[in-house]
Amino acid sequence: MATQNARKNEGEDTVVEVEGRRLRLRRLEKVLYPSTGTTKAEVLTYVTTVAPALLAQLHQRPLTRKRWPDGVASSSFFEKNVPRGMPDWVRTVELDAPGSTKNREKILYPLVEDLAGLVWLVNLAALELHVPQWRVGPRGGVHHPDRLVVDLDPGEGAGLAECAEVALAVRERLADDGLECLPVTSGSKGMQLYAPVSGEQDADVLRSYAHRLAQGLEKDRPDLVVSRMTKVLRGGKVLLDWSQNNSAKTTVAPYSPRGRERPCAAAPRTWDELADADALRQLTLEEVGERYARDGDLLADLGPDAPPGPRVPTS
Repeated sequence: MATQNARKNEGEDTVVEVEGRRLRLRRLEKVLYPSTGTTKAEVLTYVTTVAPALLAQLHQRPLTRKRWPDGVASSSFFEKNVPRGMPDWVRTVELDAPGSTKNREKILYPLVEDLAGLVWLVNLAALELHVPQWRVGPRGGVHHPDRLVVDLDPGEGAGLAECAEVALAVRERLADDGLECLPVTSGSKGMQLYAPVSGEQDADVLRSYAHRLAQGLEKDRPDLVVSRMTKVLRGGKVLLDWSQNNSAKTTVAPYSPRGRERPCAAAPRTWDELADADALRQLTLEEVGERYARDGDLLADLGPDAPPGPRVPTS
């Protein structure tokens, strides 16, 4: 783990200094993935390796976390509000919470912007980091989405090979509309495609566009694509989940670990890899870290410093 001045404290704590921030870490030897024996310390090593790219995906996006305090073989929970004991240097933003399952009118979200924030999250066993497709400004104002997401979810009897076939078809349709998309295997079952957009259109416009895209592909490839959530329709097919562009929804951030049996991550991929669909599989934390060290950030065009993309067609 790339921290400085790490030292053992009494009991099971380790005190570290990360880019000038002092953190007390609990039980670094704790196994979070029992099937492979992967420890909290090893997850921290991964997060530290990919931190610049992961932070670019989290930049100015309110963060929902999914936590596994006792490892992925035990229970988990989603957390939106900031937890007790949050360091005072973590930036926050308070947003309206329409439809909150806990009847909250407002939610105070963390905005994680540095390596110390990532280390703090992993210490809490926050393995999955979920974000919306929009950002907030310096004063907390909500911006229009700056990316379109196409979520490809394979039904029973389908897998990554089928997702890759659909992804190539989606890529072609988006290119016809002047949009360029980038593929990410989810670290779970399917994949997402992200396309930079102008940031000048609201989430309803993007959701409607994605819905039309899904319906068109379902019409052309009824053997492979489904646009409706009904599970009975999804056997052997890929759901093109257009609803992920709803402003209230989030997707797992690219480069985020996943809380599955194996220690995998949401991994940026190349289109050449998708063309070789039979060899496609989800990638482990170690593999994603090695790829990032070798190839750099394959999602640089989705980062906060990238130029905006085009507008999506409205009809």
